[in-house]
Amino acid sequence: MNLKGKKIVVIGMGKTGIASARFLGSQGARVVAVDEKSPSQWGKKFGRIANKEWLETGAYNAGVLESASMVIPSPGVPPHNDILVAAIKLNIPVVSEIELAYRYLKVPVIAVTGTNGKTTTTSLLGEIMVRAGKKVFVGGNIGNPLIEYAETPQKDDFIVAEISSFQLQWIDKFRPFIAMLLNITCDHINYHGSFDEYRRIKARVFANQTSDDYAILNSEDREQDKLADIIRAKVAFFSSAAEVKRGIFLKGNALIYRNFDGGEEQYPLSMIKIPGLHNVENIMAAVLAARFCGCNRDSIIEAASNFSGLPHRIEFSGEKKGVRFYDDSKGTNVGSVVRALDTFPEPVILLLGGRDKDGDFDTLRELLIKKAKRVILFGEARDRISSLIGNDVPSEKKTTLAEAIASAYNNAISGDVVLLSPGCASFDEFKNYKERGNFFKNVVEKL
Repeated sequence: MNLKGKKIVVIGMGKTGIASARFLGSQGARVVAVDEKSPSQWGKKFGRIANKEWLETGAYNAGVLESASMVIPSPGVPPHNDILVAAIKLNIPVVSEIELAYRYLKVPVIAVTGTNGKTTTTSLLGEIMVRAGKKVFVGGNIGNPLIEYAETPQKDDFIVAEISSFQLQWIDKFRPFIAMLLNITCDHINYHGSFDEYRRIKARVFANQTSDDYAILNSEDREQDKLADIIRAKVAFFSSAAEVKRGIFLKGNALIYRNFDGGEEQYPLSMIKIPGLHNVENIMAAVLAARFCGCNRDSIIEAASNFSGLPHRIEFSGEKKGVRFYDDSKGTNVGSVVRALDTFPEPVILLLGGRDKDGDFDTLRELLIKKAKRVILFGEARDRISSLIGNDVPSEKKTTLAEAIASAYNNAISGDVVLLSPGCASFDEFKNYKERGNFFKNVVEKL
């Protein structure tokens, strides 16, 4: 791809946008940077490229597209953004950062996508690779953007990349050697417009694969069964409920890996230290990808046995007067709330709320009757969630997370579990889910 002298508009001056702008400048492009915020709010990282001769700032409107050859939107810029809509009407290519990076990558990509579990699976797979003696870059939607790796000597054996639906929205040639779709539940409807469109975009991770590649699917998702018939890659399934012909499944106290030749090997369930059946599924997907990359069984077991999970994902956050607290602040959609509730055998006091993403909270009603002792709703979404979950479970509404935590503690008795699994974005009170989770843990510590 020859970018020299071409005008390219980059929308969004966050981490990914700045990295994309810097790469484009290194390739001789003329970069026009735009953002909803004024340039004075773009941060220190932008300051490092602000005075480059190849960079200029533009107005946040469609006029910036005059004579543009390409538009690179940051992941958080929705398809209905006015500049993107105008670019499509003018037949100006819209290209995501991962698509741009892919044009320059020399290393096979393992793409991990799904509504929930992406970061856990990506991180574990990276650790397995290292333990197996592979050289690996771990990044994408976590850590460093792929476009930053494109600037390096690229001497690794594999790239393990977490890929979001936002990034898949604008791909064209992006072709991972291994692509996995962990699960699909309702999320980001305010971004994609509908669940069907969200599901379609997720499935694009397989679009450019060939028979030389691998696709890893969740056997428990009926929609993914339909995908298997149209994917050109070699398909393997993982299942926590039934045997599969090719892939990996849970049977008794073992994970059974069945390869494409019919051979089998077992992995002890006891190697998994992180809670929840959903994490068993995440680890099964990672095992499949690791085996397809030539990692040996012993390295996989060692890595899984030493993997203690990631912060803010059903993380034990302390115990006060016999009440246990768990931080699942990363649970920003209804599907993740379901997984968190299913982790605990006993009914829990659930903290639910934040900024709504048009979540289908009505689907929680039956599970809450079974698994929730009390629901405390907080944040901007509290009224809408309350109207959707009904009155079959005791609930109350609080304005802030701090008030919700205090109420949960006041209503708890020894042996109870208080679970923060908000099912919503954090932006009504906090910068991100990490800040929300850390706030939760700090409040719990001071109880």
